[in-house]
Amino acid sequence: MKETALKLLEKIENEGYKAYIVGGFVRDSLLKITTNDIDITTNATPQQLCKIFPDAILPSKEYGSVTLSVNQIHFEITTFRKEFSYEGNRRPTKVMYIQDLKEDLLRRDFIVNTLCMNSHGEIIDLLGGKKALEAKILETVKPSLESFEEDALRILRAIRFATLLDFSLSQEIEQAIYRKKGLLKNLSQERKKEELDKIFSSSNVQKGISYLLIYGLDEVLQLPKLKKLKHFPPSIGIWSFLEVEKQYPFSKNEEALMKSIRKASKAVLSELSLYENGLYASSVAGELVGISKKEIAQKYESLPIHSRRELAINGKDLMKAFKKEPGPYVHKTLSFLEEEVVKGHVANQKEALLSYCLEHQFMIG
Repeated sequence: MKETALKLLEKIENEGYKAYIVGGFVRDSLLKITTNDIDITTNATPQQLCKIFPDAILPSKEYGSVTLSVNQIHFEITTFRKEFSYEGNRRPTKVMYIQDLKEDLLRRDFIVNTLCMNSHGEIIDLLGGKKALEAKILETVKPSLESFEEDALRILRAIRFATLLDFSLSQEIEQAIYRKKGLLKNLSQERKKEELDKIFSSSNVQKGISYLLIYGLDEVLQLPKLKKLKHFPPSIGIWSFLEVEKQYPFSKNEEALMKSIRKASKAVLSELSLYENGLYASSVAGELVGISKKEIAQKYESLPIHSRRELAINGKDLMKAFKKEPGPYVHKTLSFLEEEVVKGHVANQKEALLSYCLEHQFMIG
């Protein structure tokens, strides 16, 4: 990935422009962290970039960026720019292309994200990014109050980076979060959820959640149950615990999974709960209530069946055995037998199941 990016820089430079890898990739490479995103900044305009890279996609002329796919790797190449008068505490209303790298870096969010790499793989540090990395402290490029007023999402991004990198927040950032956290109400729930997902998915999630609580962001973000969270399962488990489907956007699959997790958390080690909710939802529910994955997996594996397909009898067997035409009784009886096998009340054997049906004639009557 890095080699491909450096070749792109060379190609842009060969056309007479400046170009650098900027931001997260450079930061993470110095921290020995693997990352999959590479952003490139250049003084070439989007139109000029499209001439250099005919396959480039220009999502928005106003934004000043093109997207390029090379060797199945996606690169975002953005023109040096200044931004003016932010709208809704999120987006600039005007962008002006410029020629100076440092001036471009001055519009960015955090000092650690201003590190650059040239086409020779050399680090360009114009704003003290290396020093910030060594100190393990997150600082905004502009005064924090001004930075958060321009883009309120930076409040959550600050907590996300401090969580993922295990950094401290500067005192200036902390004070600005207290004063400007109300601006988060102006942002879309989608954008806030994206940042929260990254915090909740981190192996350092406990630190991230502690930050959210310390600064009172749980109230602004409509997460009233966050302070009651005692265990830290995968992100979907945290969302399940928080029960905020009415406030935040989730896919139908996510909603179904969260419903199963909540249901499973009421009786995690129950045979029927394990069977109905499945191993993954039960494992996540177990993490929520403090039961080990190993114990849940062992109990799940010991179930006599794991789906109706494994039941030793089917609808045709029932119709044949009882000389009856198809009807609602088939599904009702199979569901009954399925549950009884899972509970261990009857062996999963065809003859045993048919005999059990006879003992419970009301199920097929």
